[in-house]
Amino acid sequence: MPTFISQLGLERQTIRLYGALLIVYIVWGTTYFALDVAMQSLPPVLMNGVRFVVAGSVMLAIARWQGLPWPTAAQWRSSALIGSLMAFAAMALMVLAQRLGIGSGLMATVVTTMPMWLALWTRWGGERVPLTSWIGLALGAMGALVLALEGDFSATPLGALLAFGAPLCWSLGSYASRKLVLPAPAMASGAQWLIGGLLGVVVAAVFEPGARHFEWAQVSAASALAWVYLVVMGTLVTLNAYLWLLKNTTAALAGSYSFVNPVVALCVGVLLGGEQLTGWVFVAMPLILLALALILYGRDLSTWLRTRTAAHTSVTTTSHASEAQR
Repeated sequence: MPTFISQLGLERQTIRLYGALLIVYIVWGTTYFALDVAMQSLPPVLMNGVRFVVAGSVMLAIARWQGLPWPTAAQWRSSALIGSLMAFAAMALMVLAQRLGIGSGLMATVVTTMPMWLALWTRWGGERVPLTSWIGLALGAMGALVLALEGDFSATPLGALLAFGAPLCWSLGSYASRKLVLPAPAMASGAQWLIGGLLGVVVAAVFEPGARHFEWAQVSAASALAWVYLVVMGTLVTLNAYLWLLKNTTAALAGSYSFVNPVVALCVGVLLGGEQLTGWVFVAMPLILLALALILYGRDLSTWLRTRTAAHTSVTTTSHASEAQR
């Protein structure tokens, strides 16, 4: 059993861990397609801002219904920082990069830099990141890069710049959520999303041309359904699962979704978008699976190897000593 899980409530914690990982791996892999559909008739920054305002309001209502107290002033400041980085900056940069025509292959590859940034902030913050996790992160990025050969690597200079800024902002927000003092999870999520969403709505109203002249009548049924899916599954369900992972497991494992999401996104593209596969997926999958194995079980494997090596050395030393006595 992986050592990153506390021995207290081991079985329940294990189920929650793998359940949260499965949700993040699968659902966020489908949101690439959902975002493309939503942006067909919705301004991207406004769409994203309203998404988080709605999700944040729902979470705050749930938190109050649970009897949770409102955040303190310090907790509001922490939530504002995290929400600004994750719900506003990272998501706005990503949707703008997609709107500016960045290719799916390049976008999938750029996203895989997020866990490496997160591991770097974690290491600089004083936490130890095992060598096996670094190797796993590198292998995962290689696998995602190979998989991205299925997609399009076209990009404008501005689109590429925005795309690289998105995982950087997300990783900073993720690291801050591991370190800052926050209210109870439901209240923290609601505060972060509401602030990030409101910031997105204000920025869209001031700077986004499509938002200033937007009319709800222009929204297609497909875009509306995709937006609802993003609010419910992409935010209320999956982002909560990710924030739970950040608090309850390693940074490398929490960020490993970025290697798996492109696989899911590719499958969705084949099933719903009529995309065609080449042979690269069969090269990428073993690399990604090995990366996940190293991130999940690398520390246990290292401990087992050290134990076996020490035991073998002890036996060899004893044998040599016995021979010398003869």
